[in-house]
Amino acid sequence: MDARAIIATLRRGDTPTEDQLHWFAQGLADDTVSDAQAGAFAMAVCLRGLGPEGRRALTLAMRDSGEVLSWDLDGPVLDKHSTGGVGDCVSLLLAPALAECGAYVPMISGRGLGHTGGTLDKMESIPGVTTQVPQDRLVQIMHEAGCAIVSATAQIAPADKRLYAIRDVTSTVESLDLITASILSKKLAASPDGLVLDVKLGSGAFMKTIDEARALASSLSQTANAAGCKTSAVITDMNQPLAPALGNALEVAEVMKALTGATQGPLTEITAVLGGILLADAGLAATEQDGADRMTAALSGGQVAERFGRMIAAVGGPAKFVDTWQRFLPEATVIQEITAKQAGYVTAIDGEALGLAVVSLGGGRMVESDLVNPAVGLSGLIRLGARVEKGTPIAVVHAAREDAARMAEATVHAAITIAPQAVDLPDLIHERIS
Repeated sequence: MDARAIIATLRRGDTPTEDQLHWFAQGLADDTVSDAQAGAFAMAVCLRGLGPEGRRALTLAMRDSGEVLSWDLDGPVLDKHSTGGVGDCVSLLLAPALAECGAYVPMISGRGLGHTGGTLDKMESIPGVTTQVPQDRLVQIMHEAGCAIVSATAQIAPADKRLYAIRDVTSTVESLDLITASILSKKLAASPDGLVLDVKLGSGAFMKTIDEARALASSLSQTANAAGCKTSAVITDMNQPLAPALGNALEVAEVMKALTGATQGPLTEITAVLGGILLADAGLAATEQDGADRMTAALSGGQVAERFGRMIAAVGGPAKFVDTWQRFLPEATVIQEITAKQAGYVTAIDGEALGLAVVSLGGGRMVESDLVNPAVGLSGLIRLGARVEKGTPIAVVHAAREDAARMAEATVHAAITIAPQAVDLPDLIHERIS
């Protein structure tokens, strides 16, 4: 086959065959396709599109460009993907909760991207934890703990790694076809029996409008189901941080509070909803509500905390982390309270601005090679709809230096709108995509 012919097919507005897309993905993985050809392919897809069948074929071709995991377990293998938000540490609750309910969860996750936090970075804020786990060890962890949150090895969907880098420098990141194939090629390489997609919508999400969120949710769920993985999608609200903290160790602290029963709220609510869908789809619950009830009971009963501790120990973390987690998590050098400058109601929160403030503090990456400071971030964030007086605490900044703390304080004040009149609050769950 010839890369030029495949690109020409796309340029004409036609869809390459399944064999052609498979050949091109292998060429991306083994470098027989050049960077120039990969860039032309990405641009042609971005401009002309692939259609549902071409999207499915490209997803499977990119999945099959590397290693596809296989399992021999006595329960269903389940997984979840979030399109990214701020204060979104659901995976750290969901994986052990699903395992406690009879599933196995080998969750291949990512690092921070743009203003959004990364699940792997949160895990690695716990001393000793390593998320780079070879396949044979991952299989052992499934038997030991039932769940693991790990990074993709170089053998997982190598075509996607190559094409993603090309997309980043050719202004083709926004292509719905390429986004879908990129996300699902890695997820399907873990061979899940069921998958739930948490598509975020709002100021802290990549998708700012309901139409954008619907399009992505539909593309992902239709493609995954067409590829043979039972998949559901939910559009959830990201007009404010999901947890009242942003930053790696600070979000782990919120997870521990939820696991030990100290707090409840949107974080546990979304965990129950997503878990309920997965349990029902996998036949481990009669209905989605029954599944959500099982998740809630497991979270509140303390069993999930113990399961989380087993997972952390299995990937190198402290054996007694759950019992004394406060002494293990790193703390910032400068911790300062931020207070409201006026009285009123919190009517809007710019989640993207807050996420970028955490990146500026050192809690994320400006470029891929940046080191992340796990201790910095924001905590105690005020919630939408709250009534505040002048001087009411609206956040706490955790920084490495006082000048960085002052810059973050200015960003927080600009990102949180306080007005005389209250506004209606958005629902946590916008839509369920069938």
